[in-house]
Amino acid sequence: MCGSELHAMPDGVQRVAAFLQERGHVHLPVMLDGAARTAQQAADALGVELGQIAKSIVFRRKVDEVAVMVVTSGDQRVDERKVEALVCPDGKRLGRADAEFVKTTTGFSIGGVAPVAHATPVVLLIDQSLLRFDEVWAAAGHPNAVFRLTADELVGLTGAPIVDAAVEPILESGAMALAIEQMAAGAMAVERSPAGSSIASPCISICRIQADTGLCEGCFRTMPEITAWSRADEADKRQIWRTIAQRAVQQSRT
Repeated sequence: MCGSELHAMPDGVQRVAAFLQERGHVHLPVMLDGAARTAQQAADALGVELGQIAKSIVFRRKVDEVAVMVVTSGDQRVDERKVEALVCPDGKRLGRADAEFVKTTTGFSIGGVAPVAHATPVVLLIDQSLLRFDEVWAAAGHPNAVFRLTADELVGLTGAPIVDAAVEPILESGAMALAIEQMAAGAMAVERSPAGSSIASPCISICRIQADTGLCEGCFRTMPEITAWSRADEADKRQIWRTIAQRAVQQSRT
């Protein structure tokens, strides 16, 4: 991005771009043709899955009036009780963050809140659901602006911890059967694909680790396998799919 292009962008986008440039991030903000105030609008405009949109949810911590931001996948809902347990001392609660509070603390208006370059220090948490994808897109300081990155890069840029902050889905027996069917079909498709093919992520938008097995209920991967997916090469991804297929068979027999 040249200097003239940067200066032509809104102030919030310029601030995000400067932050990313200073830290050597190669993917600078881009302006979409239309507004992307919601995760679904952004996903539609970019042609990506809803979960690949890294949406920022802001709360107000009542004890000190600090903004608490959770960056999660666009297809997830944040569990306020989980966030309170992580960031509220002595049982103090989170409060609603209205538009004025969000603007004052982050420097961005609702609909364009970036996970970086905030006006004041915020408590930032990254939900583990973002680890499902090879790349995600985050708001860049304006409803029309986004930038591309990976979950690992987001951690590196912010220093924020990865946590479980999403509402836990209830997986009924029918949903489990569907997950088994989808994983088996996906594994077969990967096995038949020629060398050099792009290997699709196993994620099916269910991100909940079973306490007894240590496997995700949706894709039958362990948390380390989910975390390592974005860094895995083609051979490793194929092996993960083979392992998933074996686990799907085991799940079908339980």
